[in-house]
Amino acid sequence: MRVDPQDKKQENGLLRDEIAQSKWTDYMARNISFRRERKTKTVGKELNLIPLPHFSEAGARERRNKKTIPIEDYLTTPEGLKYYDIVEGKGPVAEKGSTVQVHFDCIYRGITAVSSRESKLLAGNRIIAQPYEFKVGATPGKERKREYVDNPNGLFSAQAAPKPPPAMYYITEGMKVGGKRTVIVPPEAGYGQKGMNEIPPGAEFELNIELLQVMPPPEN
Repeated sequence: MRVDPQDKKQENGLLRDEIAQSKWTDYMARNISFRRERKTKTVGKELNLIPLPHFSEAGARERRNKKTIPIEDYLTTPEGLKYYDIVEGKGPVAEKGSTVQVHFDCIYRGITAVSSRESKLLAGNRIIAQPYEFKVGATPGKERKREYVDNPNGLFSAQAAPKPPPAMYYITEGMKVGGKRTVIVPPEAGYGQKGMNEIPPGAEFELNIELLQVMPPPEN
């Protein structure tokens, strides 16, 4: 049977096209695979450069130990205040009539509304953690006799100090230096019907006290 040269030429052309298409398909498949592999490696390298947060064992223990203190674990003072000693302290005891220095924080619904750690310097906008000094058992607001206090940070205005709740003046009695006490303060022992900052009128809040120093009462 005689084969038409023209048909043979067309057949060879189709064969070349099929081979070319096959090679192109293989090339594209390899190219896509290569690009995917390179992208994966690149992303992996980029991810390796991202620093992961470091959690120390001490921090982990602290998080594990955090808990809500059941109300039945609180002690009650003769005045009806409920308190709980988070840290007992090992230093001198704050007695009635003693002059003490503390840091305190008034917390309402998770917001720190009043704090000794936010005292302001005179003639400046800086905020410092100025301890609050008062006499245990004294009438609130009558314990400070100095209008200005010198410290390493500058001249501090005693009048610029945050106002603590009346409860702090007697609930500190019995604490030891280094101790930390949390108190549930009702409105009558707190800021009453006026409120203070984020603490609304007639609101109960949490008072946290850290006893820093005790100066014994003067001898008669």
